[in-house]
Amino acid sequence: MSNVQVAVVTGSNKGIGLAIVRALCKQFPGDVYLTSRDPGRGQAAVAQLQQEGLRPLFHQLDIDDLQSIRALRDFLKEKYGGLNVLVNNAGIAFKVHDTTPFAIQAEVTLKTNFFGTRNVCTELLPLMKPYGRVVNVSSMVSSSALGGCSQELQQKFRSDTITEEELVQLMTKFVEDTKKSVHQKEGWPNTAYGVSKIGVTVLSRIQARLLNEKRKGDHILLNACCPGWVRTDMAGPKATKSPDEGAETPVYLALLPSDADAPHGQFVSNKTVKPW
Repeated sequence: MSNVQVAVVTGSNKGIGLAIVRALCKQFPGDVYLTSRDPGRGQAAVAQLQQEGLRPLFHQLDIDDLQSIRALRDFLKEKYGGLNVLVNNAGIAFKVHDTTPFAIQAEVTLKTNFFGTRNVCTELLPLMKPYGRVVNVSSMVSSSALGGCSQELQQKFRSDTITEEELVQLMTKFVEDTKKSVHQKEGWPNTAYGVSKIGVTVLSRIQARLLNEKRKGDHILLNACCPGWVRTDMAGPKATKSPDEGAETPVYLALLPSDADAPHGQFVSNKTVKPW
């Protein structure tokens, strides 16, 4: 089986993730895995796409559960000998008017959006085959949240030498600061989702740098992107883009041709590299 190409999209039973799977089923020359925490919802989403004449496959994945991530890793290794395309789409956001205490929102949001995504990368990036493509779905909110950070934090998050360990320490500190109700005094913006997506964007920059250092000859391209403001359960019905339109930039990055050497380590929106 290992000569068959394979793509995996996390958190893809609805919204942008489902739209990404739909587009990849039409354009990617290999097997496409729709994943979701809940197998029932995942299978229902697969059935929906089958009704459209597409042929996605399903694998359970809960990015908050390391065992679940490792089960997927072992499956991909055994069946395909690796991975060609990884789209880290899974994420959560509390609604604006949610009354959950901010410290809990911060902990829950970062657990999934940053730490869960990082765990997927830790386990699956070593499986990426030459000319592989990795897309971490971030958000323009990461840019606005970065602008809301203190100068000192902005400098750290924009640094070309920040390490993954340092980033993890900063993300952990944000959660701790919210618990002590000192996050704004410590220079953080008042958005847990925004900080979680700063984490995703900076993590992408770090990972791209490491790929350059360790696997330069493999031509793997890894980027963060903003799908835009998309009508999903997360963003609500007033958003300007349909899920299929929201999928355009992630899919563009997932299908960059094998002779492309850029973008890599960038933050991309509307198929355009944005300054960080």
